[in-house]
Amino acid sequence: MKQSLWIGGEYRPTLSYIKLKNPYNLEHIADIAVAEKEDVVAAITAAHQATVDMQEIPAFKRAEILEKVASFLKNEREECAKLISKEAAKPLKAARAEVDRTIMTYTFAAHEARRIHGETVPMDAAPGGEGRLAFTIREPLGVIAAITPFNFPMNLVAHKVGPAIAAGNTVVLKPASQTPLSAYKIAEYFHRAGLPSGALNVVTGSGSVLGDILMKDERIKMITFTGSPKVGKYIRENSGLKKVTLELGSNSAVIVDDGVSLEKIIPRIVTGAFSYQGQVCISIQRVFVHEKMIDQFVEQFIEETKKLKAGNPLDEQTDVSALITRADVERTKEWVDEAIANGADLKIGGNFNDGIFQPTVLVDVPVREKISCEEVFAPVVHINRFSSMEEAINLVNDSKYGLQAGIFTNNIHYGLRAAKKLEVGGVMINDIPTFRVDQMPYGGVKLSGMGREGIKYAVEEMTELKLISFKSE
Repeated sequence: MKQSLWIGGEYRPTLSYIKLKNPYNLEHIADIAVAEKEDVVAAITAAHQATVDMQEIPAFKRAEILEKVASFLKNEREECAKLISKEAAKPLKAARAEVDRTIMTYTFAAHEARRIHGETVPMDAAPGGEGRLAFTIREPLGVIAAITPFNFPMNLVAHKVGPAIAAGNTVVLKPASQTPLSAYKIAEYFHRAGLPSGALNVVTGSGSVLGDILMKDERIKMITFTGSPKVGKYIRENSGLKKVTLELGSNSAVIVDDGVSLEKIIPRIVTGAFSYQGQVCISIQRVFVHEKMIDQFVEQFIEETKKLKAGNPLDEQTDVSALITRADVERTKEWVDEAIANGADLKIGGNFNDGIFQPTVLVDVPVREKISCEEVFAPVVHINRFSSMEEAINLVNDSKYGLQAGIFTNNIHYGLRAAKKLEVGGVMINDIPTFRVDQMPYGGVKLSGMGREGIKYAVEEMTELKLISFKSE
């Protein structure tokens, strides 16, 4: 299979292609187009020209287009899930869950397309404002560049493309090199749904080459990026006056207070730590357990971890499969070994078979170890102890990241204190930090990024506020 670029409503061949391999068994899946500079410029030109057509489409028709895309996903749910499993090595049951979330994301986008609105402004609240009627409206920005990661190749595309189309923008989408087929599938759906040609373009290739072109072209009005802090910082520093939304890294933590029911919460925490091999921005990486509970917690956590089944992502029983690259397997092994050498206690895992890294649990990890303070993005979790809630909150905050955090407690005062004191974009009380539904605001502080996703909030980021004032005679 040869996959060409999607530009101006049609497939466009390019000079070179690279082989796309299944991360699990390294099977050749497809040959993927590598965009040259002129291809990216052509995609931007197509998107820029399509802004005229998009501005003429009323809100209800944009909503109908988004609803049709959601219906196509429903009708081809299994095909889409298997596509995700093959290119991302995501276990099939997790891939199905992603498709279901993608359907909801486009459905929410359709809802928001119908209710983009402004507000009246009481001009006479200030001296000199008498005799004026004023109101605001929201207008599309124009061309938006969307750069997406491999770990949710359909739903994170939806979180950028959905609100962009809902607001009347056009898009140049650069998906992750490992998961381009999901993006091309979505482009086909939008074309079938009646989106104007050029309103959505997909280009694949080197992130550094394509990203620089997108950053420098003045026709791009906004860049929305999900990926590493290093790249996010580079984008922000080199995008001029473009709007920028960044969803970056994390090493999410959860606090387990004394007295909570371990039987209820441990299966939930195991899910938050090891779903999709830990390759989720809000995967649980750090667990802080009250010292009175830690021995019991560790014992039960290990028993629950042992229930996970590793193997082929297309197997219905698989919980954990291959990491996205063999290089990530080697890196994870190095980080785990370093932590053990520096005093961490390995309770389970710590090794790998081909591309599959075993679910790994470490206890009493020095907080300056990479496995604690960097984003591991692998099925590795560490469990450390605390003696007071103040200490636990400080341990969570002792991080350069701040995306989401969780706390399990029976004490409402501790929950409210954590909500106020935790330096993160979202606090989940009596739940894991890995919790996300697609209409909620989602984003971080510190090196976890800037701006918010969640369809309503992304629409606000992707529109410009205009004031209109009438002066009576």
